[in-house]
Amino acid sequence: MKVPGAEHEELAHLDDLTTTGTVASGHTNPADYVGVTHAGLPSPSGVPGVQIDGYFPAASHTNTNHGWDHDAQFVIRLPREWNGGLVVSGAPGVRAQYSNDLAISDYVLSLGYAYAATDKGNTGVEFYQGSKEPGDALVEWNERVTELARAARETVEQHYGQPADEVIAAGASNGGYLVRWQLENHPELYTRGVDLEGTLWSADGPNPFMSLPQAIKGYEQRSPELIVAAGFDPASDFLWEFHYTVYWKLTQRIYTAALDPSYNGSDVDYDYTQRPDARAALERVTLTGNIGRPLVTIHGTYDCLLPIAHHSDAYAELVRRAGRSDLHTYHRIEAGNHLDGLVDAHPDRLVPLVPLLRAAIRTPS
Repeated sequence: MKVPGAEHEELAHLDDLTTTGTVASGHTNPADYVGVTHAGLPSPSGVPGVQIDGYFPAASHTNTNHGWDHDAQFVIRLPREWNGGLVVSGAPGVRAQYSNDLAISDYVLSLGYAYAATDKGNTGVEFYQGSKEPGDALVEWNERVTELARAARETVEQHYGQPADEVIAAGASNGGYLVRWQLENHPELYTRGVDLEGTLWSADGPNPFMSLPQAIKGYEQRSPELIVAAGFDPASDFLWEFHYTVYWKLTQRIYTAALDPSYNGSDVDYDYTQRPDARAALERVTLTGNIGRPLVTIHGTYDCLLPIAHHSDAYAELVRRAGRSDLHTYHRIEAGNHLDGLVDAHPDRLVPLVPLLRAAIRTPS
């Protein structure tokens, strides 16, 4: 087989395409998916088939998987017992192509779906390196998912001798943003999508620049009111210290560098409404709500990175304004947080969301 457009590919026949087998055989990278799932998540195994690892042409080198030091890496898994479907996913956050192996790949392979995932073309905290214009890295995210979807569809047809009868876009966080963008801009490639806590990158707002600086300021000034005003549920306050320490400042910094590199002020003073360069960058990747295929959105009320009010509530409103609510199913999950890995630390206070993502992939409503 030849993956259309790939610059390099390596094919392996494996006794088990799930993480149970691929960790041992070296066909995944557990570092990619640390913290994405909770310890109680069922882990299917025993799915034989073919795995193709490779990369598309790219000029950047942030992804070090396989020692390739080459971006636009992908993985395609083709189970021996195929149900006729294909699931396509982009990595969450700034992670690499194996980041959804536990959350999505293991499960869909056990159902008989083929699976394809991409690193989105750039990875890590300096994912924006090599950008010529603000927003280039995010533009590439969308292009790489489209590229992979087309290539994976053709690869599936080569391998099984017939096209997939169902193609599902699925992802979480920035991967959820990618699902939304794909269904808005390339609905012809998919039959439906599942979006877990997707980022709302919107030029008109809301967007992360309109919640993170205020949350950082509220934490540093010991003002819970500011954090709540930024969209965060007051009942999630037991998670704020962790997110301030690990995520809020880092996320604000790296996306400012990617989308508004001329800014040289402090995190707490960042005012998106006064940053025309950031707005211009986001206009290149903005969401509109004009989805062309059915979409299921799942989001937790205790999300302390992408507050539900500013991301999925606001996206549901965009879908409504676009006249597409008949295609949108939205589930607001009480006490769901952005990272299921935190469920292990707070089992009595948080609800895991990845099981709901899996269920929506299997049954869309």
